[in-house]
Amino acid sequence: MVDLVNQYKRIKPEIDSAIQAVIESGQFILGKTVSEFENNAAKYLGVRHAIGCASGTDALQVALMALDIKDGDEVITTSFTFVATVETIVLLGAKPVYVDIEPDTFNIDPTKIEKAITEKTKAIIPVHLYGHPVDMDPVLEIAKKYNLYVIEDSAQAMGANYKNKKVASIGDIGCISFFPSKNLGAYGDAGMITTNSDELAEKIRMIIVHGSKTRYYHELLGVNSRLDAIQAAILNVKLKYLDEWNNLRNDFAKVYNQLLNSELIKIPIIKPYAKHIFHQYTIRVNRRDELSEFLKNKNIPHAIYYPIPLHQQNAYKHLSPVNLSLPETEKAAREVISLPMHTELTFEMQKYIADAINTFFKNSN
Repeated sequence: MVDLVNQYKRIKPEIDSAIQAVIESGQFILGKTVSEFENNAAKYLGVRHAIGCASGTDALQVALMALDIKDGDEVITTSFTFVATVETIVLLGAKPVYVDIEPDTFNIDPTKIEKAITEKTKAIIPVHLYGHPVDMDPVLEIAKKYNLYVIEDSAQAMGANYKNKKVASIGDIGCISFFPSKNLGAYGDAGMITTNSDELAEKIRMIIVHGSKTRYYHELLGVNSRLDAIQAAILNVKLKYLDEWNNLRNDFAKVYNQLLNSELIKIPIIKPYAKHIFHQYTIRVNRRDELSEFLKNKNIPHAIYYPIPLHQQNAYKHLSPVNLSLPETEKAAREVISLPMHTELTFEMQKYIADAINTFFKNSN
């Protein structure tokens, strides 16, 4: 699904030099290297503040903490996402309230948000799934109308554009993951929290270092979630290549679109307001599990993101009404399958994968 080794080999001298510089500096926690990456990321995203943290999951939790989301509060989000989106809500004692998705983008359906709002609602977390931005304008309008916070889960969308803005720069807070397989990936866990609010930025910076502004003086309940300096150095090198790599992914997506010729395959769409970065290239098919088995037997990498929506997961289903129905979410979970998408793809690889999928559907008719 990814090829991080060959990507590293392409930029090996720069990466090795950046890591060596951190080791020789002896400054491994915060410091100059982290600040430099934060400044470069803020400039790239067009935000006032970009604050490194230990992971994308931590970014979500710290964002919720900074907004004082607590026991009894409700947060509207999607059930069709990685578990961290909801896990962090529940860890703080708040309740996730799910809204169904758009069938074409897999993102939260803004037209369904308003009906889910109650007096306990404090925030909305739209998730820019697979790298395609959520339609943010209607989300922001609803948030303004009801005085709600908007936390953008941009874990899969670093570099994606909504209209003329980068995602993670639009809501009150943005949360980014630099997990190794992401479009901008570290060599371990790493994340980032973004905001245009000076007040929130100050609070976030305190929370990630045990709620402290001055060492050993703790003003807030905090956590230990600092961005590692070596990871910051690696990310700072790779950030320079991000747009080039995202454009490559768009080119590869077009190749898949042309090669997958069965009418039984729904290829990804791109809305007019969006620059998709194709963190995942995800198609929809009937008989998905049979196709998965077929590809497995041919040693063709693929993945299912996500086979069970969060409202049906054992850890979380008790938090939702027993009769909760999210038909588009549940249908997508039965039909989605993601194909290899990374910077080291070749036409031959894509053709081999597409030919196999086309053969599966041709032979199954």
